[in-house]
Amino acid sequence: MIFANPAGAPELACDECGCRWFDRQANCCYECGAAVSEAALAEYRAALERFADPARRERSGPGG
Repeated sequence: MIFANPAGAPELACDECGCRWFDRQANCCYECGAAVSEAALAEYRAALERFADPARRERSGPGG
């Protein structure tokens, strides 16, 4: 799950419990232990790229 923080930057949240705390070494949620899927990571990377490029951000609208 991806959401925008108050500054507009994308943040990744657990698909199972909504927690935003992840063990980046093990690719799992600290709260419930759910694994972060490759699809979720790819979606997050794409959202980060859009956020880093102001022109793309304007074209895609709020929240990506």
